[in-house]
Amino acid sequence: MGTSVATKIFAVLCVFLLYRTPLLLQAEKHSLYYIYTALSKPVNQPGIYQFSAMGLLDDRQIDSYNSEEQKKIPKQQWMKEKMQEDYWEKGTQSRKSKEQWFNVNVDILMKRMRHNESDLHVLQWRHGCEVEREGDEVKFSKGISEYGYDGENFLFFDDKESQWVAPVDAAVPTKRKWDNVPILNQYTKGYLEKECVDWLNKFREYADEELRNGTPPDVHVFAKRSIRDKTKLKLTCLVSGFYPKDMTLVMRKYCTSLPEDEIESTGIRPNHDETFQLRKSVEINENEKSEYDCFVSHRTFKEPVITQWDAVTA
Repeated sequence: MGTSVATKIFAVLCVFLLYRTPLLLQAEKHSLYYIYTALSKPVNQPGIYQFSAMGLLDDRQIDSYNSEEQKKIPKQQWMKEKMQEDYWEKGTQSRKSKEQWFNVNVDILMKRMRHNESDLHVLQWRHGCEVEREGDEVKFSKGISEYGYDGENFLFFDDKESQWVAPVDAAVPTKRKWDNVPILNQYTKGYLEKECVDWLNKFREYADEELRNGTPPDVHVFAKRSIRDKTKLKLTCLVSGFYPKDMTLVMRKYCTSLPEDEIESTGIRPNHDETFQLRKSVEINENEKSEYDCFVSHRTFKEPVITQWDAVTA
């Protein structure tokens, strides 16, 4: 049987299998997080501040603040257009007060841990929420409020139990102090499950067309001779330029997904333009190239994109 005939049969079979088995629809996921970073002393490096803060909507930066400018500013055009001036004024005052709080508490932690003041230490706080959307229904998925010190987990809020958890001994005094004020824990839980979700939904509503509708990925396939074994080929599928980052990339043989432990994956990585990329590769016998395809599904596609390697030369 000629290669072209085999390819046609393979393509027809794949389409038949694809539409006999309905695709599982994944819930659309969205997130809103705020990240605060405080250094124990200035480092005098461009773009690195003793205190900085940012908001991230679906992993895109929407606002920023730093200890030099001392002003909360929009990082997306739709934020600048939709949010009123008092939002930025109140946000600036809030972050100035947090800057003072962080400066005090970095010093407290250094003393508690008996760290040298001449060394650089970092205190970070990440808090926010994630939701899942199916059709018009939006469900709270999880809330996170966690502190890190010098890159290690220090303290985090257990949303289900409404209490703080101390992974290290140095965080126990803080846990006890905060847990002894139940109303503060109630506020934290309420913010994560309600107020944060309300802001997330509002920002999503305000977002421009690009943010709402997303950006479709470009799909590329490559075939190269394996470096480790010259008798084999390394097939690679690269998808890039997509947003949001929820997407499906599956390498298949005869329309059947390959086990993940056979595949080399970079994981989803950010591009410089706030879109994302993902690369997956697998090594095969050279004469089996026509049996493989790259299956890509994304919310911006009306139907999945399936690309074969049989037309690609090594």
